[in-house]
Amino acid sequence: MSQLARRLGLFDATMIVMGGIIGSGIFINPYLVARQLRTPVLILTAWALGGLVALSGGFIWAELAARRPLLGGQYAYLREAYHPSVAFIYGWALLVVIQTGGMAAVAVTFARYFLNVTHIDVADGIIAILVLGFLTIINCLGVRAGSIAQNLLMSMKIAAFVGIVVCGMVFAGHPHPPEAAPPPLRSWDLLKAAGAALTPIAFSYGGWQTASFMSAELRDPRRDLTRGLLIGVLGVVILYLSMNFVYLRVLGADGLAATTTPASTAMQAAIGSHGANLTAIIIAVSTLGFLSQGMLTAPRVYFAMAEDGLFFRSVAFVSKRTQVPVVAIALQGALAIVIALSQRYEQILNYVISSDFIFFGLTASTLFVFRRRARSDGKPDENVGYLVPGHPWTTALFIAACAAIVIGTVYSHPQESLVGWLILASGIPVYLYWRHWGRKGKT
Repeated sequence: MSQLARRLGLFDATMIVMGGIIGSGIFINPYLVARQLRTPVLILTAWALGGLVALSGGFIWAELAARRPLLGGQYAYLREAYHPSVAFIYGWALLVVIQTGGMAAVAVTFARYFLNVTHIDVADGIIAILVLGFLTIINCLGVRAGSIAQNLLMSMKIAAFVGIVVCGMVFAGHPHPPEAAPPPLRSWDLLKAAGAALTPIAFSYGGWQTASFMSAELRDPRRDLTRGLLIGVLGVVILYLSMNFVYLRVLGADGLAATTTPASTAMQAAIGSHGANLTAIIIAVSTLGFLSQGMLTAPRVYFAMAEDGLFFRSVAFVSKRTQVPVVAIALQGALAIVIALSQRYEQILNYVISSDFIFFGLTASTLFVFRRRARSDGKPDENVGYLVPGHPWTTALFIAACAAIVIGTVYSHPQESLVGWLILASGIPVYLYWRHWGRKGKT
């Protein structure tokens, strides 16, 4: 079993949940949504629906955490419900595209905003390498060191969000006058637009599930992870809706669709020329916090894979002094650096969504498996400690929403989605190799 130290509590879990969601998406992606949906009502409705999907996922993961407080979280749920091969392919995808690719994209985003503020004459790739290397070192110093850094950055992000909302409400003057209503969309065109808008919204809301990776280092995972998921996801939904309301209040739907930097443009309109620099600082802090969370959580999955005999044995190494999987953390940092230097943000976004939401839906379906097994074993649900409200209907709706997001992404970005799926398929021969290698090593 793992030698990881149980040193984290409810506040840490909540900050990890929120930190896994809030990166750069909310500062950039709203303009993509506005270009598709064109009216404030539709835009806010889409973000609210995205929040409901995320919240329903939080409910499901909360029950899964209560039923299976196991090392690796989502990886363990897939392994226990279905087969080690399914869990391995998830871990493989997490390593090569989902988590690592997302971190690489955000590292490049951080570098660009950092250079925009400091005006240092350095390539953004160099800054991305340095920040990923720095966070790798911090997390190798221990789970408490990584968690303190995450808590500090997340607290700064929350304060920054509140500041943007206050500036937009107090200093921007009168609300933006309503635009002339665009021509009504036909049902099929509206459906296509909604599908395209769901991709950036889903990307912006994704990440709460990574908190489950930390189950082995929470003092009371059944209580703290369950509550942390619900508090954290709900908090982010409120913050995101507030931010979009301010964007629309200050810029209007047409203005939001016309700018690729909505947060900066809105802050400039609210507080003048200093708004752009202040926003750049806020986004840099936010992306840094997201990177810190990713470096803290995802290596625990690779560690769990190695403990299961499905990855290099060295990845299961735990430092006796710091009690963290230092090799797994170093692996995460190294691969994120490689991808940061070789990919574009838009490509990574669509690789991640088309792959990640397949596993969201698949993991949610494990709840049906665990409940059926519990009934077969004569274990009443009341002993679990937390149950998803409205199950099985709410769980089924979440799975359907995941399927809709995948279909919408494939329709809008078929080439990138195909690449993501090919990466998933590449995990099958890798799993077969490691299964054979693991058995050979034990004989």
